[in-house]
Amino acid sequence: MTTLDVPVASVVELRARFRDLVGSEWLKLWSLRSTGWSLLLGALAVVAFNFGTAWDHYRYWFQYDEAGRAEFVANGMALWDAFTYNAALVLILASAAMGAVAVVGEYSSGLIRTTFTAVPARGALMAAKVLVVAVVQTVFGAVVALGSFWSTQAVLSARDIGLPITHPGAGRVVVASALLAPVCAVGGMAIGALLRKAAISVVGAVVLFLLLPAVLSDRRHLTAVLAHATPLHAWQRLADAGPPAGELFPWSAGGAWLVFVLWALGGAAVTVLAVRGRDQ
Repeated sequence: MTTLDVPVASVVELRARFRDLVGSEWLKLWSLRSTGWSLLLGALAVVAFNFGTAWDHYRYWFQYDEAGRAEFVANGMALWDAFTYNAALVLILASAAMGAVAVVGEYSSGLIRTTFTAVPARGALMAAKVLVVAVVQTVFGAVVALGSFWSTQAVLSARDIGLPITHPGAGRVVVASALLAPVCAVGGMAIGALLRKAAISVVGAVVLFLLLPAVLSDRRHLTAVLAHATPLHAWQRLADAGPPAGELFPWSAGGAWLVFVLWALGGAAVTVLAVRGRDQ
C-alpha cells in the first residue's frame, strides 16, 4: 500500500480531550516549587492573623469590664475572631496574586507559544487552567477557613466564650471565607490574561480587590452599590450577622452571594475569551 492509499482519518491529529487538558494544567501548576510554598505561607499568615486576635481576647479578657464581656458573649462576637478583616485582606492578596501568576507565568517564560502550538483550542486550554486554579484555591480556602475557626474558637473556649460550628451564622462565616479565595483567584486570572505582565497584573489585583473597595464610600447610593459589588464588601456582609447598624444603604446576604457568583463567572469568561484572537 502506498502512502496515497492511507485512509485520511488515520493521519488526522486527535484533539486533546478536556480532561487531558485539566491533567496537564494540574501537573503544570504543581511542577512549580512556588505553588506549594505560596499556599503554605499564605495559609500560615491568614491563620496567624485570626489566631492573634483571638489570643488577645483570651489574654486580656479579665481586663475588660463586666459590661464589655457580657456584650461580647451576647452578640456572639467570637465569630468576629473566626475570620478577621485583616486576614481577609491577606487571603485576597495571596489568592488574586496566585491566580494572576498562573496565567502570566507562561507569557513571561515564552512557554505560552509552545502551549498554544500544541493545543490550538485556546479557550478549552484556559478553561482547564481556570478549573484547576479554582479547585486548588477552593481547597486552600476551606483549609484556611476551617483552620482559623477551629484555632480561634479553641483558644476562646479556654475562657468559655468559644462558639461551635453549629452556632447561628458560624457556617456562613466559614463558607464565605473559604469561597473568597477561589473568587479572587479567578478574578486575578482575568487580570493576568488581560495585562500579561506579572508585576503589572499583581498591582492591578491590589488596586481592584483592595484599594478600590477601600476608597468607595457608603454614604452615597452609587458608591455604596459599587462597593457592594466588590468581593471584599460581599465577604464583609456575609461574615457579619447582619447589615451594620446605621448603614445608609443596607443590602441582603443573597446579594452578597450573587456578587461572589458573578465575579467567579465573569473572571472565568474574561480569562477564556481574552486569549482568543490575540497574538501570543
